[in-house]
Amino acid sequence: MKTKTLLAALALTALPGLAAAQCFGDHAKEQVTMSCAAGSVFDAETQRCVPTTG
Repeated sequence: MKTKTLLAALALTALPGLAAAQCFGDHAKEQVTMSCAAGSVFDAETQRCVPTTG
């Protein structure tokens, strides 16, 4: 009886951690499309839309 209880407690303790680990994918490689208003372009350095010149 003690062995079954110990195994059940161990499983209930470990499973949430394993489930959370599945959520941490490689999100750093995902790209987001940035669109700016007409007459401006996205400046990657400042991470903002800037007016086009010329």
